[in-house]
Amino acid sequence: MGKFLESVDIKALRFAIGFPLLLATGFAVCAVLLRPDLPDPLAVRWDDGGGTAFAPFPVYVGVGSAMIVVAGWLVLLQAAPLSRPTVMRRIMMGAGLTVSLFVTSVLAAGLVGQAGITDARDSEVDLIVLAMGSGAALSLGVIIGFVFKADQQWTPEDDRALQQALELELDPELATDSIRLWVHARSSVFVMIGVASLFPASLISIAVPWLGALLVAAAIIGAAFLFARVTADRSGLRVFVAGILRVVDVPAEAISAAAPADVRAADYGGWGYRHHGGTAAVLVSSGPAVVVRKTDGHRLAVSGGNSDSAARLAEVLTRVAARARREGRPPSPGDGGA
Repeated sequence: MGKFLESVDIKALRFAIGFPLLLATGFAVCAVLLRPDLPDPLAVRWDDGGGTAFAPFPVYVGVGSAMIVVAGWLVLLQAAPLSRPTVMRRIMMGAGLTVSLFVTSVLAAGLVGQAGITDARDSEVDLIVLAMGSGAALSLGVIIGFVFKADQQWTPEDDRALQQALELELDPELATDSIRLWVHARSSVFVMIGVASLFPASLISIAVPWLGALLVAAAIIGAAFLFARVTADRSGLRVFVAGILRVVDVPAEAISAAAPADVRAADYGGWGYRHHGGTAAVLVSSGPAVVVRKTDGHRLAVSGGNSDSAARLAEVLTRVAARARREGRPPSPGDGGA
């Protein structure tokens, strides 16, 4: 999969797949809106005297939508491979757009030409719709062929990737001084929250629907606060309740020690974020955690998921704290130059 993604233009591929699908969807929606004014069945072939071949409305719309998608994919996908010459990719992108819009114009002209007619044998293709649609298809195809950037572009994501690669090259230990993990309560806790909220909410909603919905929303918010995102790197320790609300931000130089421990949430005031006196805690359950001692004498307990991840988190915090103290220490007299 990785080799395939590296060999194609992802933006062009998304457009090549999505545009015909959206175009076919728009055609189908417009056809449904026009259906009350159309005869049944619809003409699908015409001569000088009117319709000569007919098909039911679902067949006309379904087959027509499929033709739009297939015709668009056959041409537009030729613009995605990076191995193709730039000029060819531009031509294929413009031609694909033209083909998709032209097929749509032909199908739309057939529908509009039958609107307001009770017998499809008396219908004819609407030449105005066909001409306008074909002209728009050709002109838009030419425009997209010129504006399509077939050359690979350097993006901000590439800048960030390059910066990270340079930092890692200059400091190979950087990768080991970072950890990110999600911690959450046991599944039985979420089942308990669901039972304790959904059943009463279903009863309350019979009399007061908005109150039942409010109870369910409160339960969802409460359950979200039993998730936490923990990040530790050389800048320090950060904990985000529900993944977005930052409640802990301890700089690395403020950490005195960190050790894994098996804690009881009740000893720290319960689940969630707690702060009492000189002790703070972000615990989503009892069990493996990391207890951090700060240089100001305060303590902090953070859930560590399982024993392995808690030990890994404590190891990273100990290492980055030692590094921060070492880098922040003033040089000794013996460190000076000759």
